[in-house]
Amino acid sequence: MHIAILGSRGIPNRYGGFEAFAEKLSQRLVEAGYRVSVYCRRSFSRPGDNELVDRRIRRVVLPSIPAKHLDTPVHTLLSVLHVISTDADLVLIVNAANGPLAWVPRLFGKPVVLNVDGLDRTRRKWGWFARGFLYLCELASLVTPTRVVTDASTVQEYYRRRYGKRSTMIGYGAEVPALTSSQGFDFAGCGMTPGKYVLYVSRTEPENNPELVIRAYEKVRADWPLVIVGSNSYDPEYDARLQAMAGPRVIFTGPIYGEGYWALQKNAGMFVFACEVGGIHPALIEAMAAARPVLYLDTDSNRETAGGQGVIFSKDEADLAAKIQQLIDDPVKRTRLGSAAAEFARQRYSWDEITRQYLELFHQLKPQRSTSAASSKSAR
Repeated sequence: MHIAILGSRGIPNRYGGFEAFAEKLSQRLVEAGYRVSVYCRRSFSRPGDNELVDRRIRRVVLPSIPAKHLDTPVHTLLSVLHVISTDADLVLIVNAANGPLAWVPRLFGKPVVLNVDGLDRTRRKWGWFARGFLYLCELASLVTPTRVVTDASTVQEYYRRRYGKRSTMIGYGAEVPALTSSQGFDFAGCGMTPGKYVLYVSRTEPENNPELVIRAYEKVRADWPLVIVGSNSYDPEYDARLQAMAGPRVIFTGPIYGEGYWALQKNAGMFVFACEVGGIHPALIEAMAAARPVLYLDTDSNRETAGGQGVIFSKDEADLAAKIQQLIDDPVKRTRLGSAAAEFARQRYSWDEITRQYLELFHQLKPQRSTSAASSKSAR
């Protein structure tokens, strides 16, 4: 079976969760003997990228308009127009914003699986026009794909309760590479001591609450720095405002991937997760898999993701500050929480299990022509 993955910014991952998903799933699919094409945006691609991914994975690099409201729809339009001319047997599209285009490959006999993730239209970065468009995309996702996938039971329940739409729930994975304790990152050069910093990883957007975390950390009495990993590629002025409001104990690293990212995860004293929109959040489960004590904002999807492993905080900076302080002052509790989180992540968030569930779904939807061809070949 030839599987095409489109709708993300592409691989290798230089952005976020959908890109990490495409990277991990495509790798396991080719290892299982499947053919895989991943559609990538030219603006997120670099020379030599083909050498950074498994050569069995075909990267299809197409242009887009790298603007906040046009990047995703333009690239996905070009991707679906391209994929219909290929021998792909099945198309996996990520992001509910791509729902209006999910019907196109189906006209050419290619089943479409649409992973809608969380409720993107509720993000505060969008104006009224974008929110309205994304709401229409959400409605389109009810009818345009062959099957809808949600990555959290909270999102699955939302689709069932609001629209009466049944979806397939398949979660997200976390895989901690085998690295030495500080391999991949220059801690001393950045003024950091392994094990003695608070880590925040997210795109710096309003609904991810970096301002809340910074204000809360101003109330903490410790020499640990707050390390903010991420940026806002569409609104650099917002990053500038964050840096202007932050004190000297806050370190902004910008986006970091690969070994450097995992070195930061594995050596953090604790991890603060303040996102309020979405389903299963990669950064949160990766911190848990790295055996870090986690503090997470009190939302339904975050509670589901963490499974009770960690410390919950409200959107009150005093509450968050007090809980950060308590963990800094209690190393025994940090160790206990980190160990429990790692065990939970090991059992719940396995990329191998996620891949198995997707393959089960793909084979349910496998086009008849592929089945017939396989049967004919066996007969011969």
